[in-house]
Formats: sequence, structure tokens, C-alpha cells
Amino acid sequence: MAIFTDIFFYALIIPVIPFSLTIQVGIPEDQVQSWTSILLACYSVALFVGSPLAGIYADHTSSRRWPLLLGLVALAGSTLLLCFGNSIGLLVAGRILQGLSAGIVWSVGCALLVDTMASATGVAMGYVGISMSVGLLLAPVIGGAVYSAAGYYAVYYIAFGVIAVDILLRLFMIEKKVAKQWIDEGRGSDPLTEPDQPDVEKNASPAAPISESGEKSAGAVETRQNGAREDHVETANTTDREPSEQQAAPDHPDMGRRPIIILLKSPRLQAALYGLFAQAEFKLTVGRMGFDAVLALFVQCTFHWNSTAAGIMFLSVFLPGFIAPFVGWLSDKYGAKWPALFGFCLAIPLLICLRFVTENSIQHKILLGFLLAPLGAALAFSNTPLMAEISYVIEEKVAQQPGIFGEKGVYGLGYGLFTMAFALGGVVGPLWAGYVVDAAGWGTMTWSIAIWAATGAIPIFFWSGTK
Repeated sequence: MAIFTDIFFYALIIPVIPFSLTIQVGIPEDQVQSWTSILLACYSVALFVGSPLAGIYADHTSSRRWPLLLGLVALAGSTLLLCFGNSIGLLVAGRILQGLSAGIVWSVGCALLVDTMASATGVAMGYVGISMSVGLLLAPVIGGAVYSAAGYYAVYYIAFGVIAVDILLRLFMIEKKVAKQWIDEGRGSDPLTEPDQPDVEKNASPAAPISESGEKSAGAVETRQNGAREDHVETANTTDREPSEQQAAPDHPDMGRRPIIILLKSPRLQAALYGLFAQAEFKLTVGRMGFDAVLALFVQCTFHWNSTAAGIMFLSVFLPGFIAPFVGWLSDKYGAKWPALFGFCLAIPLLICLRFVTENSIQHKILLGFLLAPLGAALAFSNTPLMAEISYVIEEKVAQQPGIFGEKGVYGLGYGLFTMAFALGGVVGPLWAGYVVDAAGWGTMTWSIAIWAATGAIPIFFWSGTK
């Protein structure tokens, strides 16, 4: 829900930002596009910088709830600045605060999902993908319709309402470790369910006589002692092993190093982060977040479509994204390598074939929809497994060297790095696509983005993991 709230607010204000610049601030019409790009860059830079810091903070706190609440409160603050800001400085501050809040929500939210669904991380990341798709699909439509019907401030009132609901949900959220403590306490209060209590009657010999003084015979005592020794033999062996293990632990090359260094040295994580960077480039170029940058302008100029018609066309990109939980299940079962590689390999020819859409004819409109639909599926296959791969890498490190990341782990940091890679791709992709379209045309842009996708597939093939 927190991730949906962040994406929903991001996309909700897309239709009203130009009006905010002209009406609220007084920016001339010919400078609106430039300032819109600057505001987007401010958001992306803040997201890039804030994500790993938020992840590190979340890994050092006792609860995921409070960082999430901090992120949502920061999102409410950015909403206030963007709603009532009457100068370009306030709008820039609002976008920076929005980017910082997004970094917190994404890093901590994904880490919380891993904490809760450790055995089904891929499925959880699939539902994250669905929340992104729903938010990006619905929010601009709602924002544009509300602005037309009720005016500028009504759009932000919707944002305030969604944020308030999300904050209430965070206050009532019960983390898995807290629920587990309650369950353990409940079991501990019931002697019938206490696993650590020895069964004296079971250990005692049924034939052992009891003397007049109430003492058991020597045979019964010996039987009970033997049973006690058997119950504690595993504990004794573990205790005997602990000194040697503790002496060997510091000799491991990664012990004592900073977690971020350990993670970044992993070829699997490097492959996942670069894949996410490359995937974000073409996702945010042909997806809704890159809508105004490239594709919307293309269909407007080529097909003379308005925003409503173009939005309907984008359903063909987002509806296939609902297969993301299934893709996540495949990743949990077989690893991230082959699903992600399939997504990239599917996207490459589809991106190249977009160059054949050039005319305002029914055939070319059908061709565009025909290419965008499987491209939406390719986005789900390329994104969801790599998001889950972050947790797979951390689990592999912990399995190789238990305790390497301490008691609380580094899932927050891992997904902070994921958000950094995604944010960087979100900046480079639309800027690259816009520049190439202006300089060399639509056809050149499509195959150049396909090259980016190909570069993402190479490290995935060589270094991503399987199960």
C-alpha cells in the first residue's frame, strides 16, 4: 500500500504540473517543458541519494514501521509544498522531499515484504509490480478528470486522503517478528505446548518401584539420567563446536567489512543492479512514467491522438503486467536468471520493431498495440525476478557465512541499492530517448533503446543465479 501511495501521488500530479508552473508560479509557456524536466530531475536525484541512506537506517532500527511512517509524513509534506507553493523554489523543494520520501518508502517497503514473505519473495515483488502498474495507470486519468471537473486543489485533496489512509494502516500494521513473539509467548504459557520441557513420565521407567519414602529406585534414577543426557547431547555438541566456529569466523575474508562493500563485490548483485538500470531505461521510456517524454509525443504527432486515446493505448502495456506474481513464483522456484533473461530477450526485438510504426493508418495503430502488449509482459519478466534477486543474493551470503550481516540483516540496504539503480535508469532512459528522437528520429531511438536492453541481458546470462 505504501508503494502504491508513492506511485499514485507521483502520477496523480503529472497532468497538473504544467498548470502549477504557469498559474501558481507564473512561468512563461515556452519555459514549462524545461522546468518540468528540471523538477523530474530533482525528484530522481533525491531518490537516488536518499534510497541507500533510508535502507541503512531501516536496517538499524528495531521496527520497519517507523521509517515507513517517516516516509509517508515526508510525502505529506511534499504534497503541501507542491499544492500551495507559489514560487519555483518551493516546487523544487517539494519534488526533492518527494524523492526522499519515495526512497524511504521503496527501500523499507520492499525490505518489509521480504521479512514477511521470506519463502515467496518473488511473488511478493510481483504484487509490488502490480501496485506500480495500477498506480501509474489510474492516477493520471483520475488527476486529469478531477482537475477538469473540480479544479487544481481538488487533485491534491485526493492525494492527502490516500496518504492519510496509508498512515493509519501503518499505525495498525503488525510486523511478522512482533506477531511471532506473541505466538511464542502464547505457547510458553501453556505447559502442554512447551517444546523445551522434558517429559518426566516418559523418561521414567514404568516398572520402577517407588519406596515408602517416595523416592524412586536406582533403576528409575539411572533411566531418567540417561534420558536427560540424550535430550542434551545436541546442545552439548553445539557448545563444543562454538569456540572453534567463533575462532574461524574472523578469518573469513568478508568478516568485519561494511555490508555495502560485501554486497557490491557480489557479481550476482552487480548483474541484478545493472539489469534493473537497463530495464528501467526502456520501461520508463515506453511506460507511463516516460509517457510525456517520448511515446506520448510520438502518438500525438503521428496519429493526432489526444491524451485519452493515448491513455487507452497504454492499457496494452500495463494489463500484461498482472502476470508479475506468476513470474515471481517462477523466480522463487527456478531462480531469477532464466525468467529475467527471457524478459530481456523478448523486449529486444519488440523495441526494434517499434521503428516500423511510422504512418497514421489503422494498420500501424494495430501494429503499435500488437507490439506494446508483449512488451508489457517482457517488462514483468525482466523486472520482477531482478527485484527478488536482491534478497536471493543476501540469503546466499548469509548461508555461506552465518552472521555476516549481523542480527538485523541488510535487506533495507539491498533494496536501497535497487532503488538507486532504478532511479538512475529512470533519469538516463527518458533523457537519452528524448535526445535521440530530436537528433535522429523515432526509428533510431527504438533500436538504441534495444541496445540498452541487450547490454542488460549479458550480465544476467553470465552471473545471475539459479536454483
